[in-house]
Amino acid sequence: MGAAATTPLTRRLGIKPGHEVVVMGMVPPSFVARLDLPPGARVFRRLRPGPIDVLISFTDTLAELERRFALLTSRLHPDGAMWVCWPTAQARRPTDITPDVIRRVGLAGGMIDNKACAIDPSWRGLRLVVRPENRAALAYRAEPPLSVRRRRTTQPGKRPE
Repeated sequence: MGAAATTPLTRRLGIKPGHEVVVMGMVPPSFVARLDLPPGARVFRRLRPGPIDVLISFTDTLAELERRFALLTSRLHPDGAMWVCWPTAQARRPTDITPDVIRRVGLAGGMIDNKACAIDPSWRGLRLVVRPENRAALAYRAEPPLSVRRRRTTQPGKRPE
């Protein structure tokens, strides 16, 4: 057994405490039940307003991926990840999705791939993230801007010595 078999699926997908996770598309029946969510993490089955920390999209056609790609990435947190999952040969389902196809779509949308993962014997996933050099610009354009830090008011009391 390899490392993928021993590493929990939640960890392989990068789901951390407090994350908002959206799972959509042709989701395998037992997928959500197999996620051992960390404290505060929540899974949604419908696309919701951003920012989404981890988006997991199951698809078997390039046409569907291209049609939804801009909408999905617009809801993603600049530091978030989008997993595009496609059926393997074991699924016995016709597909025109391959890792190379996902990379080309991602690159055209300003994203890069940085990890691959076996979801289960019938599905594989490729993680896309926003290029690091573009994250600050995307955070700035969000409503409200995600990079803005609010200054806390100073509490009266002791002064540091």
